[in-house]
Amino acid sequence: MDGDVAVGVKRGSDELNMYGSSPNSMTANGSDSKKQRLDESPPSRVLHIRKLPNEVSETEVIALGLPFGKVTNILMLKGKNQHYHSSKVEHGVPFQAFLELGTEEAAVTMVNYYTAVTPQVRNTPVFIQYSNHKELKTDSALNQRAQAVLQAVSAVQDGSSPSSDPGVLDLTPPPSPVLRIIIDNMFYPVTLDVLQQIFSKFGTVMKIITFTKNNQFQALLQFSDPVNAQQAKLSLDGQNIYNSCCTLRIDFSKLVNVNVKYNNDKSRDYTRPDLPTGDGESTNKDHSLLGAISPLSAAAAAAAAAGRVALSGSGVSGVLLASNLNEEMVTPQSLFTLFGVYGDVQRVKILYNKKDSALIQLSDGNQAQLAMSHLNGQKVFGKVMRVTLSKHQTVALPREGLDDQLLTKDFSGSPLHRFKKPGSKNFQNIFPPSATLHLSNIRDGVGEDDLRLLFSNSGGTVKAFKFFQDRKMALIQMSSVEEGIQALMDLHNYDMGGNHHLKVSFSKSTI
Repeated sequence: MDGDVAVGVKRGSDELNMYGSSPNSMTANGSDSKKQRLDESPPSRVLHIRKLPNEVSETEVIALGLPFGKVTNILMLKGKNQHYHSSKVEHGVPFQAFLELGTEEAAVTMVNYYTAVTPQVRNTPVFIQYSNHKELKTDSALNQRAQAVLQAVSAVQDGSSPSSDPGVLDLTPPPSPVLRIIIDNMFYPVTLDVLQQIFSKFGTVMKIITFTKNNQFQALLQFSDPVNAQQAKLSLDGQNIYNSCCTLRIDFSKLVNVNVKYNNDKSRDYTRPDLPTGDGESTNKDHSLLGAISPLSAAAAAAAAAGRVALSGSGVSGVLLASNLNEEMVTPQSLFTLFGVYGDVQRVKILYNKKDSALIQLSDGNQAQLAMSHLNGQKVFGKVMRVTLSKHQTVALPREGLDDQLLTKDFSGSPLHRFKKPGSKNFQNIFPPSATLHLSNIRDGVGEDDLRLLFSNSGGTVKAFKFFQDRKMALIQMSSVEEGIQALMDLHNYDMGGNHHLKVSFSKSTI
């Protein structure tokens, strides 16, 4: 990663004034700056953070260091080594900051960590390297606000109540170990497991309940200790889970204890693995989901450590490997339709010498992870399908005339992509495979009997049916999730005549 643990930056003598010129705290290396730049600075507990976005707050910079240990000092600079709070602040020039950690060991861990994972603040990559100062001596009058923030943060880490100016951060002792979490701009679904991975960076998560209220996805999450809840709130409130969407809004709940009755994908008590799922199935149902998200968990933990939570799939290939397929039945088209519920499928290749496996290329890593988390472990054509991230970056097309078995298909120009339009309603209607299907674009004059017949012909049993008021949309319930998947693959985009193509999606509703 270029320049992350790069080299000392040229420091002019004007920077000295901000630190007080204690000979131990830094060296005046105006004259040596060229030589200094050629060698990497040796490890130090002071880190230099560059290319911070404009208007960034001390709390956001401190959050980068929080997971690695105690942050003992911070200095924010703007533009050409001007002090953050000087009156001559230039507009549009990126900030720099110096962050001092309690120990050199913590700083080394942090630098090594961010060499593997790009640190981001407000969705902007920043650069972190060792400073050639061994400690920060800051002028406390100039740096008052930063000191108040630090005092507040360290009080949270120590679990005591700070005597800082309450105008900076309200840090009365945390009222509860339970956080109420609301997710705004939810263009990608957020699962209970993703929340657990993000929040457990700050302490032991004991219980989570998720629900929808006022059309918003919300959760109650209980830590073992109120101090952990406060740290999580301080670091994560206002951050995005995925790039530029799914913003966390976090408050303390009035409850001090969450009562969980069932362990399933809506609620979980991690202290009581013996709880029933509440739907007559064994708890194992969730293990396929957990397995599916495990590649995400590294990203989630990584991202949470960065104090921004973006699980952006940008570093992840958009290609999936589906295996244990029914090779008699599966076609590129059926995989295009099924995986197309979670992303825009560009290409599908059924493997020539292993026809129970296929590569599916989606538009990006986020879509691939979404499809994987929803489809791994589902029954398709009678067999339990496995879905993993592929090491391939793209799916290669065969040379002209070589694919006589039609195993590879390019869908890049397909008019059936659901997510081409940014902000499309489809982003908000992504649900796990379900027995109940949502039908839309139903042609005038087509009645319930016609649709029941059409769907029972796909090999399933129709249990219930309900038209919406305008009769252009309906819900239809099959007898199992597997039948729902089969019906969607067979009948999405079915031509009902008169240029009306039926649209089929999974639904969270029941009839």
